[in-house]
Amino acid sequence: MTFDDLVIPDTPASRGALEVAARYHTPSLLNHSIRAYLWAAAYAREHGIAFDAELLYVAAMLHDIGLAAEFDSHTVPYEEAGGHVAWAFCAGAGWSPERRVRVSEVIIRHMWDEVPVEEDPEGHLLELSTGMDISGRRTDEIPAGIRQEVLERHPRLEIAKEFAACVSEQGARKPSSLAGGFVRGGILDRIARNPLDS
Repeated sequence: MTFDDLVIPDTPASRGALEVAARYHTPSLLNHSIRAYLWAAAYAREHGIAFDAELLYVAAMLHDIGLAAEFDSHTVPYEEAGGHVAWAFCAGAGWSPERRVRVSEVIIRHMWDEVPVEEDPEGHLLELSTGMDISGRRTDEIPAGIRQEVLERHPRLEIAKEFAACVSEQGARKPSSLAGGFVRGGILDRIARNPLDS
């Protein structure tokens, strides 16, 4: 498998989601969002998981949009805020109500401990790939050549420092959220030990 084997959708919604992510994210968070899709696509190809590329790509681009100051919510966890933004974005893109619900579900579920692949392949892949990128979990399941090329094309920059600050702030403001539970569960240590940063 090479980088060129990865399916990167080129649709109006995909291009628009990338534009939104680029507008509201720092360079580190933008690259993280792109890598989240690429790790997911590579893992899916390696393990024979069929998935909706456009749905997964849009979800990956917008999965952390709730961390942006403009969309941060003081009433719901950031992944739920991101799900609402994605629903609204996809309504504007002309997606069906059912498909808008799906993108919202995938974004919310990326914070779950596990998403069953047979029930939600896109949710499974995004939960797995975001964990790979943030804490380094199971990165050895991505072929070394793909890992190297993705990191060269979309470098990590300050993602460890930035995401640690974001999740800590979310956890402090919303202690009952999954982010709060992650902080209490030691995510900051896992971020600091991510093998992708070594």
